[in-house]
Amino acid sequence: MKLVTAIIKPHTLDEVRDTLSRLSVAGMTVTEVKGFGRQKGHTEIYRGAEYTVDFIPKIKLDIVVGDEQADAVIEGIKSSARTGSIGDGKIFVQQLEECIRIRTGETGTEAI
Repeated sequence: MKLVTAIIKPHTLDEVRDTLSRLSVAGMTVTEVKGFGRQKGHTEIYRGAEYTVDFIPKIKLDIVVGDEQADAVIEGIKSSARTGSIGDGKIFVQQLEECIRIRTGETGTEAI
């Protein structure tokens, strides 16, 4: 099993969700987060005053999939979250040792 964590721009969430639904992803956890990467934030003008935004709003997706589905999920996220501009995001992939469904006690890929 793999844990795929993606940090994406908020406006790409709907397209990513639709893509993952077409790939039969059973579920995902979505979290609103703030952070920065290489761009180190940016400056904006509000009511004539310029100020620096240090932390940029992003969406964090956590998706658990079987090993056989991981590559398709990663490619789906890459294609649907890409805008071609700075700050499109990152994808992290980790090996998952175990998954347990609390309600039934199922383990492994059956618990996903």
